[in-house]
Amino acid sequence: MKRLLLILTSAVLTIGLAAAKPLPRIAIAGLGIESSTFSPALTDEAAFHASYGGDVFSVYPFMTAGSPMRSRAVWIPTLVGHALPGGTVTREAYESLVGKTLDSLRKNGPYDGLFFDIHGAMSVVGLDDPEGDFIVRIRKVVGPKTIISTSMDLHGNVSWRLAQNTDLITCYRLAPHEDAMQTKQRAVENLLARIESGKGKPAYKAYIAVPILLPGEKTSTRIEPAKSVYAAVEPASLQPGIIDAAIWVGYAWADEPRNHAVVMVTGDDQDKVTRTAEKLAQSFWDARAGFKFVAPTGNLKYCLDKALAPDAKHPFYISDSGDNPTAGGAGDVTWTITEILKRPEFKADNGPSLLYASIPGPELVKSAIAAGVGGHVDGYAGAAVDARNAPPVHIVGTVESIVKGDKDAEVEVSIKVGSVHVIVTQKRKPYHHEADFTKLGLNPRTAAIVVVKIGYLEPELYAMRADWLLSLTPGGVDQDIEHLPYKRIERPMFPFDKNMAAPDLTAKLVPASDK
Repeated sequence: MKRLLLILTSAVLTIGLAAAKPLPRIAIAGLGIESSTFSPALTDEAAFHASYGGDVFSVYPFMTAGSPMRSRAVWIPTLVGHALPGGTVTREAYESLVGKTLDSLRKNGPYDGLFFDIHGAMSVVGLDDPEGDFIVRIRKVVGPKTIISTSMDLHGNVSWRLAQNTDLITCYRLAPHEDAMQTKQRAVENLLARIESGKGKPAYKAYIAVPILLPGEKTSTRIEPAKSVYAAVEPASLQPGIIDAAIWVGYAWADEPRNHAVVMVTGDDQDKVTRTAEKLAQSFWDARAGFKFVAPTGNLKYCLDKALAPDAKHPFYISDSGDNPTAGGAGDVTWTITEILKRPEFKADNGPSLLYASIPGPELVKSAIAAGVGGHVDGYAGAAVDARNAPPVHIVGTVESIVKGDKDAEVEVSIKVGSVHVIVTQKRKPYHHEADFTKLGLNPRTAAIVVVKIGYLEPELYAMRADWLLSLTPGGVDQDIEHLPYKRIERPMFPFDKNMAAPDLTAKLVPASDK
């Protein structure tokens, strides 16, 4: 009886101590953007739409008040900013955003963990590897013991110093990125699990640089071989002794030594971690020659001719891929819309209906507002940033609709020119959703042709298309990457050096962040 009482007393004390154990203190920080160094555009601080303090929670649906994850830690959100892909970030913008993050971290430490939410393809004027620089500066504030878990886009770049200074790391497994929020949640869950279990930092981090650099439009997981290459990642990550596994395609439209594919696996079983990384890297390398565009391609004339053919299926979607603002294009290249407006098929009001999304033209937007719906406008749009291929486009037409209040565009106007409905915006904006069109009174399901500044179609557009071609148009994210003026990427690199010798894909163990 006495022994039973002792056991019960001990159990109660253990439960009491466990209940009294303080929650871990976890900071949240991050900046995300894809920056094309082949675009003349520059990105300023305002473009990041940064959230501060408690507002950061609104970025993550799994962290809402009362959610299970929210109750597992004392969260200290600092600054999180995500910009529409674009040009190189100004040094002033970068230093300001990083400085504000570090100031907040200094004021609110110490920390058991930090969730580092980045894209991985940011370029900054005069600075290589900004994400690597950012995490090194964070480490100087939070110290070597804090466990950092990093979430990334699979089109990001993982430098050696980023790999060394993070402890846990993962990236998306789908392109289009339908698993973006799921990936961020996994990064946080991995962090919490390692802190709560007391296991702490992983014993091993395997890193393999794979000398491949391909555009996202050739590595979509909708089609082979990326579909199978990426399908192997989740099962690999679920093996005992492994925490997570990831494959980064890398970002093709920036010219830095870090721009190439990478495989990383983290865990506590050295043999499994290294062998799994090598298997994933080898599968990616072996598939290299099979990567192809996610849709049939052609020049703009070919695409328009196909869309206008008597047997064409409608709505026929055409990707204006060279100036895709979701990949880093300036978004204001006028070459495609200029060529469309030259076509005789679209001159008459009752010609084939074509929706064009979109071209920035703040002065033309002002004129449209002054003229009002039904009014006549005559003005110019586009080419304020990137006029390398065509000057501002001359638009003469009737104002169909005006919508204000969009986060990116601010003001959107639909102007009818012949049978073409040109969407002109105050600021550049990608059009991903049906509602982007319908709020302007345009129907992307019934139009004959829909031309969007995009690469692979995002899910809603993909579901609406009856047919689709990816047009190889000019711009800052030109799909013809083999002819872009790279000077600093590591060579040899596929596809630039097609007959290169097989690379060494042996896993390298990255030193722990506190070593």
